[in-house]
Amino acid sequence: MEVLYIFFVGLLFSQGTALLIDDKRALLDFVNNLPHSRSLNWYEYSSVCNNWTGVTCSEDGSRVIAVRLPGVGFQGPIPPNTLSRLSALQILSLRSNGVTGTFPSDFYNLKNLSLLYLQYNNFSGPLPSNFSVWKNLTILNLSNNAFNGSIPYSISNLTQLAALNLANNSLSGEIPDLHWPNLQQLNLSNNNLTGTVPTSLQNFPSSVFIGNNVSLANSTFRESPLFSPSNQPNPKSKNAGKLSETALLGIIVAGCVLGLIAFAFLLLVCCLRRRAENGFLGKLEKGEMSPEKAISRGQDANNRMVFFEGCNYAFDLEDLLRASAEVLGKGTFGMAYKAILEDATTVVVKRLKEVSVGKREFEQQMEMVGSIKHDNVIQLRAYYYSKDEKLMVYDYYSQGSVAAMLHGKRGEERIPLDWETRLRIAIGAARGIACIHAENNGKLVHGNIKSSNVFLNSRQHGCVSDLGLSIIMSSLAPPIARAAGYRAPEVTDTRKASQPSDVYSFGVLLLELLTGKSPVHATGGDEVIHLVRWVHSVVREEWTAEVFDVELLRYPNIEEEMVEMLQIAMSCVVRMPDQRPKMLEVVKMIENVGRAEYENRPSSEAKSENSTPPPQVFGTELSVPQ
Repeated sequence: MEVLYIFFVGLLFSQGTALLIDDKRALLDFVNNLPHSRSLNWYEYSSVCNNWTGVTCSEDGSRVIAVRLPGVGFQGPIPPNTLSRLSALQILSLRSNGVTGTFPSDFYNLKNLSLLYLQYNNFSGPLPSNFSVWKNLTILNLSNNAFNGSIPYSISNLTQLAALNLANNSLSGEIPDLHWPNLQQLNLSNNNLTGTVPTSLQNFPSSVFIGNNVSLANSTFRESPLFSPSNQPNPKSKNAGKLSETALLGIIVAGCVLGLIAFAFLLLVCCLRRRAENGFLGKLEKGEMSPEKAISRGQDANNRMVFFEGCNYAFDLEDLLRASAEVLGKGTFGMAYKAILEDATTVVVKRLKEVSVGKREFEQQMEMVGSIKHDNVIQLRAYYYSKDEKLMVYDYYSQGSVAAMLHGKRGEERIPLDWETRLRIAIGAARGIACIHAENNGKLVHGNIKSSNVFLNSRQHGCVSDLGLSIIMSSLAPPIARAAGYRAPEVTDTRKASQPSDVYSFGVLLLELLTGKSPVHATGGDEVIHLVRWVHSVVREEWTAEVFDVELLRYPNIEEEMVEMLQIAMSCVVRMPDQRPKMLEVVKMIENVGRAEYENRPSSEAKSENSTPPPQVFGTELSVPQ
């Protein structure tokens, strides 16, 4: 029996493997025969279930059940006999591409489809004539194409359908009488439909039919019995006065009701506007069918997300609008959000404010920033530009920023940053900034260096984010709270960042790592302290030991290195820009701190507390650059 069981298990496994290989070949045939502008990591030698962008397999890994490729830049008709071979496919999303041609007739083979998203393409011709084959279909979105002809009556056989969107096509004829028990969302607007809206659909708001030549049944607009001709008072009737009073009372009541409705509507608008200020793009209502409506209100729907080469994300603007979002912080150039998409992909979205340049200049700057590939520079993955919205998309770093690590709540449960980690942050950030300064023929400026824009990469070295934005702003906005302490003196006057001002900001970052203090902070007496001035005053008084973070005092044998780093920081924050070192020089100086052995030596925490007492260097006089 055991041998027979093993035989059947092996047989089923081999069959499952063979089916997955067939699915993989179908996807390769599809992508290799349809031109696209975004590169996909679909390699024949890699696992289709674990590594391919936009592909989801069944739990047992035997079949492909979902393909989500929005905004990939497909151009042309879907190659026949490719996607149609994915017989287990349940979800297909090709929205926001440039797919042309008629609705693929071989899609009839996809009998397990439950979600189909083909909106924002260039499909044309009639809708499929036989919808009956997709008995499991629950969401169908074919909007914003060029489909024509009538809506086939066979669509009424989709009894599981919960959402239908055929808006912004060229459909004509009458609307079929659709008795769908589960239909919750409908949009047939902006077509050429005629006739009367079927009774079964009259519970939907009139906005879903707008842009057509259709009318509702007379019953919808029937007059109120109070004002119907049969109930009009006879002027000679004895009850004429009473009826008139009743009518007058009805008018007053109706007016009050309308007033309350108007007030409630204004209150709702104010609430939504307030929530929009606290959420990503004014987060759409949960369950709202189609973010295309939000896009069309304030944005040009033809503007697409632009992804950079090597980016494996499979989403578009609609996905971002649909994503749940959490505000990470408000910075100099706009709000940053943590966005979690439907497929659990997590990204950081920067929503820019006060961009002064036009689309061409904006795109040129984004292309320059996106082309930078360095271990210590967080790569820009995608961007979006429209008249009303400018977005930048980055990877999400779960450890949080250096600012959060340094200034998070201090207590017994806090894990302090040890000296080696702070050294790795410093050297990594310095290398990243030096790389940035080498771009654009040595003219690129970061413009916004601060600890909240520095993160730890996979090697636990610092890497910088949010670069190059000062160039697309007319002038630097007034700094927000803590950010003010990073600005070089000349930037405060000119409002224009430069490479020397980047060096100054990096020097402040070094002081922040050494002292554990914010660039601008308040004392117990509400006195505002600027970190650079405070360090200068302490060093002049030869109380150098008072400068360093108390959390660093637990680690032995690092005092000389901290003093060396303090000297580097102070050379960066001198007042005159031409007296500051170049970033490449700063990199070399930091690499020489402690003879650059920090990368290979054991953690400070592992060092014995009974080791040789540290040398007394805190009493050494430091030169204080002016």
